[in-house]
Amino acid sequence: MNTFSTATTISNIQVKNKVLSNTMRLLSYTLIFGGLASWFSVASGAGFGSAMISSIAAIVVIWFVLPKTQNSNKGILTAFAVAGLLGYSIGPMLIHYLAMPNGTDLVIQALTGTGVAFFGISFYAQNSKKDFSFLNGMIFFAMIGVIVLSLLNFFFIESSAFGLLMSFAIVMIMGAFMLSQMSAIINGGETNYISATVGLYLALHNMFTSLLHLLGAFSNDD
Repeated sequence: MNTFSTATTISNIQVKNKVLSNTMRLLSYTLIFGGLASWFSVASGAGFGSAMISSIAAIVVIWFVLPKTQNSNKGILTAFAVAGLLGYSIGPMLIHYLAMPNGTDLVIQALTGTGVAFFGISFYAQNSKKDFSFLNGMIFFAMIGVIVLSLLNFFFIESSAFGLLMSFAIVMIMGAFMLSQMSAIINGGETNYISATVGLYLALHNMFTSLLHLLGAFSNDD
């Protein structure tokens, strides 16, 4: 009985480690691909219209294509498609900030901040071994609230200060989501590395763009 229990424990650990390693590997590749897509978007002078279409296409792929492909090798192509579409979609935003006198520094700072946050959250989740799945409900309702308030601000309130508050909220929510997702991967709650990769990529994407918005505003050049 003890031998069976030990073998089961070892097997579970191996599965968890495999999901974690596969997620980190695929996430690294998709981040590089997304970065190249962003570079192409900037180099080609992509407009807001094409960026919006790219964002909508990414949402469609996440909602309708990913669930059907995440359990097969086609899911890897789906993950790259999401990364490419999201990467391309931020081209106009990058063009705007890079045109500033300190634009390059702002982009680097946003990238650095996002990277430090991710590695810090990953390190904490790995070492604490805590289950942060209790955050999922709060994250969901917080995101719904941010989306509704952002739409109200865009169409009615039109307050730049309120927009900054929403960006700050998104940074916090994405940090909580990454903590929950990494915890699920490490503790065995997430067994599909493709869906895990897409979720983490989306969180990193949103955190980066929100940080860039905040940094741009506080640089007094936005």
